[in-house]
Parts: sequence; structure tokens; C-alpha cells
Amino acid sequence: MYLCYLDESGVVEHGGNSDCFVLLGFAIPADTWKEKDSQINLIKDKYGLKDIEIHTAWMMRDYPEQKTIPTFESLSWHERRKAVLGVRSLNLARATRKYNNELRKNYKKTDSYVHLNRSERYNCVKEIAECFSKWSDLRLFCDVHSKKHLEEIDHYQIAFEQVVTRFNTYLNIAAGRLGILVQDNNQTVARRITKVMRMYHSIGTLWSKIENIVETPLFVDSQLTSMVQLSDMCAYVTRRYFEKNENTLFDIIRQNFDRSHGNIVGLRHYTGKFQCKCDICIAHGRS
Repeated sequence: MYLCYLDESGVVEHGGNSDCFVLLGFAIPADTWKEKDSQINLIKDKYGLKDIEIHTAWMMRDYPEQKTIPTFESLSWHERRKAVLGVRSLNLARATRKYNNELRKNYKKTDSYVHLNRSERYNCVKEIAECFSKWSDLRLFCDVHSKKHLEEIDHYQIAFEQVVTRFNTYLNIAAGRLGILVQDNNQTVARRITKVMRMYHSIGTLWSKIENIVETPLFVDSQLTSMVQLSDMCAYVTRRYFEKNENTLFDIIRQNFDRSHGNIVGLRHYTGKFQCKCDICIAHGRS
């Protein structure tokens, strides 16, 4: 049995702060889960993040408050946290009501990581990526949508159908096993995706029958499930590669995308009729 953990990066709506929408599946054999989870927890503990959710996008941001503390680098983790929270409390007291709400949201999302400077947060993400990239039985399945070239389409459902089809194909041809989908508990898509998956079980996707994936997706709390956090990390790293050409972290996980005869088949860059010259599109013969 394979477990395929789904998560996304970017938003499906046009506009916003992302040019791409990414849906990614992070698949591992179920009987290896415990050992893999332990490996990740050891790294998290090393950075003072035991039992803390790894949300890569928030970890990789700049925290301006740290720069206002002259002795920040020389402080202990406890002292760093106390100093940053003190600066943030002062910022909230001075902010207007509208800006105060935005600050509170940002602070809540990053509160768990304030004891680490930006370099340490990056190193934590990099070390985790290097760890799971060595899992020879890990397979990634991903659909990247360039939203500026695609109007009036259902990005999520198209990406979901691609990931489901490719995961099922891998299970059928390469692994010879059954699989199940596990997804972050997003209430806005849970009911809809469950309905869509029932349809796939009944009539198949556009490309194939779905005979190796059992049940509808299971929805879990990403704060409590490390593997969903790793799927989130891979989705973020992939989106940054296509949007900003940030390749350092992407090159670490590139080898884990599903392949056939040496060619990447587990990653698609969907641009509609627009001709793209990225290396993934060239590899697919779409340039």
C-alpha cells in the first residue's frame, strides 16, 4: 500500500501574489512511514521545532523584528523568542486596527520559528529536503499551472485529475500495489474532491481507469501529519522554481519526481497553447 499526501502552493484564483498554482502528491510505501517520520522528527528537534508544523512558505520569509534586535545572533533560543515577541507586541500596540489584524495573522503563522534566524530556517528546510530526497521509494507527482496563460479553467480539478492519474499509473505499472490519497483538511475542497474521486472510481479519468487507488481521499490536520508538511514543502519549492527560477532546493528533490525510461513523467508544466522554454517543457517535447 502506498500513501500519497496531497498539498498545494499558490492560489487557484487569478491575480494575488502567485503566478503559478501547484498541486503535488508525495507518495511513500505505508510500511515505511514510521521510520521516515522518525527521521524527519530528529531534524525538526535539532532546530527546536519538535511537534511544530513545518510550513515552508512562512519559514522562508524575512522577519523584520529580528533585525531590530542588535544582539539577536548571540542570544539563546529562549532569549531570541522573548526579544522578538516583545518587539511584536510593541508593533501591535502601535498599529492601526486594519494593519493590526494583518500583523496578528503574520505573527501567528511565524511564531513557532522566531528563535531561528533566516539562515537557520533555510538550513532546516534544506536538511529536511536532503533527508527525504534520499528515500529511493519516494515518488512525487505534480501539476504546475501557469495562470497568466490560462483563463477561465478549473485549475484545481485539472491538476487533481493529473496527479490522481499519474499516481494510479505508477501503482499499476511500477509498484504493483494499491494506494490511498491523504490530503490536508481544506473544507473548501473536501466535499467537492470526494465527489470527483467517486466519479473517477466509477468512470475513470480522462486518461485511464482508476483501479489501484482505494477509497476517497482521507483528510487530516497538517499540523499533526509530517508527510503532508513535506508535500507542502515540495509544492512550495516547485512553485518557486517555476515562478522565480529558484533552483537550489528544487534540484535536491528533482530526482524524486516519477520517471519512465529516465524521463520525468511525474511533473507537468501546464501552459495551455503558450510555448514554454523551461527545461521541464523541453523534456516533454512541448517547447
